[in-house]
Amino acid sequence: MIPNDTALLVIDILNPFDFTHGETLAHHTASIVKPINSLRHYCNKHQHPIIYINDHYELWKADYKEIYKKCHNEMSDPIMTPLQPMDDDFFLIKPKHSAFYGTALNTLLHHLSVKNLIITGIAGNICVLFTANDAYMREFTLYVPGDAIASVSKEDNHYALTMMKNVLTANIDPTGKIL
Repeated sequence: MIPNDTALLVIDILNPFDFTHGETLAHHTASIVKPINSLRHYCNKHQHPIIYINDHYELWKADYKEIYKKCHNEMSDPIMTPLQPMDDDFFLIKPKHSAFYGTALNTLLHHLSVKNLIITGIAGNICVLFTANDAYMREFTLYVPGDAIASVSKEDNHYALTMMKNVLTANIDPTGKIL
């Protein structure tokens, strides 16, 4: 069971996948849509905040509808459409890999009295890992469901999960077990 003072982070899920290895990442990301949606539904039902943190794609606007429009294409649609933020979700843009770097995330989490984070999204070995590291340094308890993050390489994703478990003391159980 998830503690009351928990927030769900959804990292970089609005993505055009129009880069080297983007098609591979999109394929791996498609497998995490259902687990992330399960977490979203659970968090909505139990009134846990849902916070999207996303690259800005040179728009520099924390407007998920504009970023969705810019990133939407045939490859991103099966991922972005079912996972797009709802109007009552929080949405922040980030300039670099960590969701904490150059954002209001830490302040928002303290304002919401959050002590535990469920971290999901892409890429597991980059933005998710960097965010988890920064969250750990800020003494948040971490849940990183192994079936709710994706990377270009399955080996890199596994390595990132291992690091988060062993170094950052994150719970990496699958979504069904965490819920």
